[in-house]
Amino acid sequence: MRRRKGNLTAAALTIALTTAALTACGGSTGKEKAQTTSASESTTAKAEETTEAKGAESAGKYYAADATAKDIVEDAAKKGKVGNWGLGNEYEVQALLSKYGQETGFLSQAFDMDGFDDDSILLASAMTYNELGLVENSYQGGYGYGDSVKFIDMNDEGVAMLEDNIFTTKEFAKANPNTVKAFVRASMKGWEYACANPEEAAKIVFEAGSSVSSDHQAYMAEEVKKLVETDTKGNKVVDLGKLDDEALQQTLDLAKKYIKLNDSAAAEKLQTLTLDDFRDASYWTDAMSDATLGAPEKTDVSIQLKWLPQAQFMGYYVAAAKGYYKDAGLNVTITPGGGDIGETTAVNSGQVDFGVTWDANLIAANAGGMNLVAVSQVYQRSGLVLVYKINK
Repeated sequence: MRRRKGNLTAAALTIALTTAALTACGGSTGKEKAQTTSASESTTAKAEETTEAKGAESAGKYYAADATAKDIVEDAAKKGKVGNWGLGNEYEVQALLSKYGQETGFLSQAFDMDGFDDDSILLASAMTYNELGLVENSYQGGYGYGDSVKFIDMNDEGVAMLEDNIFTTKEFAKANPNTVKAFVRASMKGWEYACANPEEAAKIVFEAGSSVSSDHQAYMAEEVKKLVETDTKGNKVVDLGKLDDEALQQTLDLAKKYIKLNDSAAAEKLQTLTLDDFRDASYWTDAMSDATLGAPEKTDVSIQLKWLPQAQFMGYYVAAAKGYYKDAGLNVTITPGGGDIGETTAVNSGQVDFGVTWDANLIAANAGGMNLVAVSQVYQRSGLVLVYKINK
């Protein structure tokens, strides 16, 4: 059994921020959390019934290298050993479980991979750029499983939901169109450079005060590059940051099916939302054209991240380090996430001008009464996978 040697992963704050966003917009409440807890306890009890003697070698803990996703999902689900952090990250997992005819309950997964390591979770949630790297690698914080693990990709399974975008309020965008376009243009220039030079980008983020080791940062940069340059169908992205309506519609459809809002008005509004209610591609289109942009209406702006400095956000740090924001006439403050900061709430309240969030968060926030709009879609595919051990 491999034991982790480093700090907790960044998932804890990612989930905390998602929770804050949903709570602020009439989403996840104490009652809903209680319902989730109850479901988790039921699933946990089921898992305990099937758990084998500690340390015993059994095919029940590992899967054949050529096992199908259907077989793995069905087996892990029936044993009650599918794990997820919940609180906003579970929708793709629930969609996958539904696809294979399984109940949508799951084990409450801690913000590390110890449950996967000790076999209490057979099919564990992981982000390709974070937890998956910790499971596979032996550097600081890693578990060192190497090629003895495989994973199920949400994109390949047709249940992907889009993640990191750039958003602002509709009011800010309308009042400051040149600022929005200048910010998007400079940011995407930063992302383009970062993806072309991931090793350098990782160093820039690390020097900005990274929350993870330099080795893990370098791993993250390479994996984030894939999310930016490849779409949900595995095609190369030609136009970085473009809002892909087909992928966004899939995200919206899954959000309507799996997001549960206790506030009846918010729940009703969620079902009526369309793409036009949370995205506007015109700013990205103008920003990425060859046209000269007008002078920014507001030059001092800020962007709220979901977490501490890491390669997940490398494009913004590169844009700042390379002077792209300055060249666009902007003085940009990059505000790391942390604590109880919710990016949708921070932007909606005017504490910051821009934010980075998952589209499901934006959808839930607008259903709850916020008036936010995505102006660029940085990640073009989902980074969520379910990792499992294989027989070697």
